Amino acid sequence: MTADDVTGEHGFVSDLLFTDGLPRMDDEVGYRGAAAARAAGITYRQLDYWARTELVEPTVRSATGSGSQRLYGFRDILVLKLVKRLLDTGISLQQIRAAVEQLRVAGIRDLSGTTLMSDGASVYLCTSNDEVIDLVSRGQGVFGIAVGKVLREVESTLVNFEAQLPDPVDELAARRAKRTA
Repeated sequence: MTADDVTGEHGFVSDLLFTDGLPRMDDEVGYRGAAAARAAGITYRQLDYWARTELVEPTVRSATGSGSQRLYGFRDILVLKLVKRLLDTGISLQQIRAAVEQLRVAGIRDLSGTTLMSDGASVYLCTSNDEVIDLVSRGQGVFGIAVGKVLREVESTLVNFEAQLPDPVDELAARRAKRTA
């Protein structure tokens, strides 16, 4: 794998962050905004704002004009849920933007062992227990979010959604087909 294989459209290494330990999904598989928001535990208004301000953009399909639907992939929903958790702890959106960018730039390969720590003002990326202990021993860490746990929550939620939907590729098409049948 070369650097070109993992560099996202914004010029940073984004694919590595959301690869290991996650189900391999077809690039065409996506979840509409309402389902993505529900899985992440956020409102549709938050989802729309975060997409418009480029905090978390859909990677399967972006909105291209009036009436078009965004489609979010598994990895997008994971980031949405992490952002929600950080907001719930009182972290500012500015710091969250910095944390999301830090995660992307770092190109983390093993999310299950990653913890986001914060002192209420800044967010720190810890990839080992030693880093967590060091941060806490210096009195800086106030709380932590185990990314692997959030990853499993999102995975479980989406598996339940898929069991309820006839075709996870595009739930809108499934609804239209049901109405015309």
